[in-house]
Amino acid sequence: MPLANPSSRNPKTVSPDAPHGPEYWEKLRTIGVDAGLHTLGVAPAEVMHRALGQLHERIDNDLVNGMKFTFLRPERSTNPAIHLEGAKSIIVGVRSYAIDDNQTSELSQSPLGKIARYAWVDHYGFLKDSLNLVADQLRSDGHRAVVFADDNAMVDRETAWLAGIGWYGKNANILLPGHGSFFVIGCVVTTADLPMATPLEDGCGACSRCIPACPTGAIVENGVIDANKCLSWLLQKPGIFDREHRIALHDRIYGCDDCQTVCPPTRRAGTTESSELVQSGVDVVAWLHMDDVTLNESCQRWYVHQRDMTWIRRNLLIIIGNVGDPTDDRVMSTLRTYLQHPRGELRAHAVWAAARLGARNLIDFNDPDPMVREELLHLPALRTGL
Repeated sequence: MPLANPSSRNPKTVSPDAPHGPEYWEKLRTIGVDAGLHTLGVAPAEVMHRALGQLHERIDNDLVNGMKFTFLRPERSTNPAIHLEGAKSIIVGVRSYAIDDNQTSELSQSPLGKIARYAWVDHYGFLKDSLNLVADQLRSDGHRAVVFADDNAMVDRETAWLAGIGWYGKNANILLPGHGSFFVIGCVVTTADLPMATPLEDGCGACSRCIPACPTGAIVENGVIDANKCLSWLLQKPGIFDREHRIALHDRIYGCDDCQTVCPPTRRAGTTESSELVQSGVDVVAWLHMDDVTLNESCQRWYVHQRDMTWIRRNLLIIIGNVGDPTDDRVMSTLRTYLQHPRGELRAHAVWAAARLGARNLIDFNDPDPMVREELLHLPALRTGL
């Protein structure tokens, strides 16, 4: 994800006549809401010392598991002034993704890979468009402004908390009062001096339903996620998928919503009908037969390490092992193909899937590849129920 840069439309200096204050903020807020943002708030454009300390603490405690994103340069992702000289305010906006699934019934083929709700539609694209309208207004009024959405350069959840938009849940998501956590977050760093919000107090109370709901126990303490266990990250991380978490992955292909779907504020808020055609799942076998170009286009909104489709194929093979039907000719033909694949990483995961489906007779136990050899030493038992 590239770091944001000031738009060429930014004025070189702030106009002495540029507006500030509460009335101007209300104008900007209205523009954002009219553009589709659920709500907006303002945080000070200062170093986010709390978030900076937490990022370093997670790194020091080995909870990052190779994840980059805002962990890559903590001093940069927590300091708005680095991105815009003279910055005074951070306008934070959120877009809801609490929408219904209007596509699953059309996916009749099995097995299906489940996509996390935030990725059903290009919510970050819509979010960025809305924030750009706010930024355009700021620039036309003589201010400078830089937009961040789904960007490594800004710790977006911390900006939302500082802007009084929501509180941190025990699942580390930002929860909006009365609406829960099904929101994507973005912001506009600007030279406008706007009225600051006050961070919200904890709204979870004694509730901890999200903690036992995590399929791998990745919520190791309130608000702290261990990326060594988090399925959302393991699906994105390159390399051999951790063996101990493959069964827990079940049918997920991108992301995991479990710690959010059990959250009472999120459940009570409910969902609405989507005006866009959503992509909530994929035909696993069909995707495994796509060439790299087509597969890349099919998941173009997803984060995939170096856009290497090996990692998407790896995840799909695990799904076959977890939910594939060994009496389905499509499934078994696909598995045979991948047991002969030139990439050792994919043969290794195909070996695991074959063992899960009771098809050890298809496995080449003389495969010399070190990754496959390691897999052969740890073959799983036949899947329960077969």
